[in-house]
Amino acid sequence: MSADSSPSKSSHSEASTISRREAIKFAGGTLALTTLVLTASAAEPKSVWKTAIGLNGFQSGSRKYKRNYPIWDVLDFASRHAFDGVELVADWPAGGYPAGSEKERIQSLRRLYDSYGLRIFSIQLGADGAFDPDEVARQRWLDQFRDRVQLAKQLGCDCVGMWPGGGLRGQTIDQAIEHLGKTFREAGRIAADAGLIACFEIEPVFVFNTAEHYMRILRAADHPALKGIYDPSHFDQMNGATGKPEEMLQRVGVKNIGYVHFCDTDSTLRDGGTSKHLACGDGRIDCAKSLQILKVGGFRGWIMVDEWEVPDPYDACVKCKRVMDDVGRS
Repeated sequence: MSADSSPSKSSHSEASTISRREAIKFAGGTLALTTLVLTASAAEPKSVWKTAIGLNGFQSGSRKYKRNYPIWDVLDFASRHAFDGVELVADWPAGGYPAGSEKERIQSLRRLYDSYGLRIFSIQLGADGAFDPDEVARQRWLDQFRDRVQLAKQLGCDCVGMWPGGGLRGQTIDQAIEHLGKTFREAGRIAADAGLIACFEIEPVFVFNTAEHYMRILRAADHPALKGIYDPSHFDQMNGATGKPEEMLQRVGVKNIGYVHFCDTDSTLRDGGTSKHLACGDGRIDCAKSLQILKVGGFRGWIMVDEWEVPDPYDACVKCKRVMDDVGRS
């Protein structure tokens, strides 16, 4: 070793010592910060239910208001605001659902949401074929539903959501409800076999659009894995647009609710279409009252912010989650 190498060695040794000191100091600070965060998290009350955002709101906003919502931005927002999951909607942001047999596509889709720490808790399905007057068409819908349930199971869902839109196609309303009930009973059985629940929603623009229809569908289906979806804006319309959707919720019964599409409303229809969905506090209903009824009634499932055609879905998610958390953690 040359004589002039000693100072270099000494400097390196000193630098290493400083580095070690700084590292220990940094590690100690990091540990303290981690402990503080974990302590704060432990001290924060846990909500009795799981919260989610609906991609349907961003889908409808893209179409109605010509706005762009990149999926990575939506999912990052949901993660940063401590939502637990999302409900998927077909054909948004791109392409339809994979078939139940497309294992690689399904795993790729699931990895996207997993990377943001979000559960796919449900997928939305059309259900016009479920009450088609033609028995062959109803069976065809059940075959597709069976495939969708396999998709939902692989995605890690707890639920599948069904929307029985479409016309009567020559039937009476009584015949349509009878057909829908039988098909939904089988849908409940298929979902139960996969460890899921099948949930339906009706609303003012459908042929099924009253509190009576709602109860008759539930009774006709008569299966423990077939339940309704509580949407305050729809229930308000079916309750006479009184601003008190919780009254219909109590008549339906909390035990018959599979999951919730949560929003406020002003009791009007948006542009003559479906009931107007609003951010909590922007409408006229007592949002917390519905949640209190659900909580007291034993509901412990998923509550999703339904930002359907809301001009600013991000704002709606923040305002609605605040109420959801306030009640869920109290």
